[in-house]
Amino acid sequence: MAVGVMDIEGGGASLPGKTTFQVVMCSIIAAVGGLMFGYDIGISGGVTSMDTFLLDFFPHVYEKKHRVHENNYCKFDDQLLQLFTSSLYLAGIFASFAASFLCRRFGRKPVIMSASIFFLLGAILNYFARDLGMLIGGRILLGFGIGFGNQTVPLFISEIAPPRIRGGLNIAFQLLITIGILAASFVNYLTSTMKNGWRYSLGGAAVPALILLIGSFFIHETPASLIERGKDEEGKKVLRKIRGIDNIELEFNEIKRATEISNKVKTPFKELFTKSENRPPLVCGTLLQFFQQFTGINVVMFYAPVLFQTMGSGNNASLVSTVVTNGVNALATVFAVIMVDRLGRKFFLVEGATQMMATQITIGALLLKYLHLVGPITSHAVPLIVLILICIYVSGFAWSWGPLGWLIPSEIYQLEVRTSGYFCAVAMNMVCTFVIGQFFLSALCRFRSGLFFFFAVMNVIMGLFAIFFLPETRGVPIEDMAEQRWKKHWHWKKYFKQN
Repeated sequence: MAVGVMDIEGGGASLPGKTTFQVVMCSIIAAVGGLMFGYDIGISGGVTSMDTFLLDFFPHVYEKKHRVHENNYCKFDDQLLQLFTSSLYLAGIFASFAASFLCRRFGRKPVIMSASIFFLLGAILNYFARDLGMLIGGRILLGFGIGFGNQTVPLFISEIAPPRIRGGLNIAFQLLITIGILAASFVNYLTSTMKNGWRYSLGGAAVPALILLIGSFFIHETPASLIERGKDEEGKKVLRKIRGIDNIELEFNEIKRATEISNKVKTPFKELFTKSENRPPLVCGTLLQFFQQFTGINVVMFYAPVLFQTMGSGNNASLVSTVVTNGVNALATVFAVIMVDRLGRKFFLVEGATQMMATQITIGALLLKYLHLVGPITSHAVPLIVLILICIYVSGFAWSWGPLGWLIPSEIYQLEVRTSGYFCAVAMNMVCTFVIGQFFLSALCRFRSGLFFFFAVMNVIMGLFAIFFLPETRGVPIEDMAEQRWKKHWHWKKYFKQN
C-alpha cells in the first residue's frame, strides 16, 4: 500500500520510491518507545506528590509537606525522593552506551525488543515494591529500557523514512512521548485517591512495554543496518518493501557506499572524536540535547503536581492542572508533525526558544511577587495565570526543542559514526535529565523563583545557537548531509578537507 510519492527537497539526486504503509507502521510501532519514556516522565511527578506513596517510602517528606509553617519552596527537598526520579536516567546513560554497540553488531530491531523487556521487568518490580531498594531497582531496570529505546528508535525511523517526510515520522517518537505523559497524568488523577494507588500508576508502565514488545515482532530491520552487517540481499528485499518499488538500486548503492566506509571504521568512538569532519555534528547533536533539557521542561514535566501544590493548589487540583498541561503538550506536538517538513527545523527552534523565554520570565516574576516563603498564594487568580503561562510554555517546547532535540541528532551523522554519535546526544540527555531530576527540588528550595529566570537566559542562548550554528536539515538525505549542509556552513566548513 503506497500513500505518497517520495521526493527530496534541498538538492541532490532524487531517490525513487513511495511513502508506504510499511514505513508508516514500522515508524509508529518503533515510536512506542517514546510512549514508554513519556509515561515514566509523567508518572514520576504525580506519584511523588501522592500522600500514600510518601507515607510508604518517604514519611519524613509527608510530614514536612503538611507543616503549616514549612517553607513553600522546600516542602519536597529530599535527596532520596529525588533519587527515585533520577536513578532511571543514571541507568539510562550506561544502557544507551551499551546499545550503541549492540545496534551496530546485531541491528536496530533486537535492541528495540530488548528495551521493551527491560521496561516491562522494571514496571513489574515497581508494582510489587515493598521497600526503597525494590523501588530504586525497578527504576534502574526502567532506565535500561529507556536507554535502549532512546538510543535506537529515532535512528531506526530516520533510516527507514523517506527524506521528504523524515521529520514528521521521526517526531512520532516525540508525539508518543507527549501522549505517554498525558496518559500518565490521567492515571495519576484516577489513582491518587485509591489505597496504594501509586502501585497502579507505576505498574501501568507495563502497558506500553507490552505494546512495544509485541509490535517489535512485526517491524523490519533497517536496510542500512542489514547492509552494514553484510546482508545485502536481505537489505534489498526490505528496501523494495518499504519503498514500494522494484527499482531501488540508486538508494541501495548510496547505502552500500556509506556502509563500505563504515565497515572500515573499527573504533567508531575514536573516529568520532579524532576526525575533524565529525566535529560539527558531534557538537551540534550533543548541544541540542543539552539545551533541550535546560529549556526547563523537566521542571514542568517531572514536578508539575509538586509545583502547583507549592502554589497552594490541593492535590487533586494540581493533578487536574497537570492533565491540562500535558494535553496542550500532545496537541502542540501534532502541529510539529504536520509542519516540521514544511517550515523547517530552524524556524521552530528559534520561535520555540523565544516563546519559552518570555513565559519563564513571566512565571518567575509572578512567583517572586506572590509566592512567599510561608503560606499559600492569597490571590486565587495567580495559580490560574501560571497554569495558562505553563501551557503556552509547553506548547513552545512541544513543537520545537522537544521533538527536534531527538530528530536532528538522528539525521546528521554519517553511518560509520551514527550509533556512537547518537549515543553522545542520548547520554547528554540522560546526564542533564539526571542532574535536573536529582537537584531541581533542592535548587527550588535555595534559588526559589530565580530558577525560572535562569532557564529564561538559557532559552536566549539556545535561540542564538540555532540561528548561527545549526544548518537546516529539512529534506536532505542523511547520507548526503555532509556534502549538502556541513561543507557549506559558514563556520563548520573549515573542519572539512578542501578538495
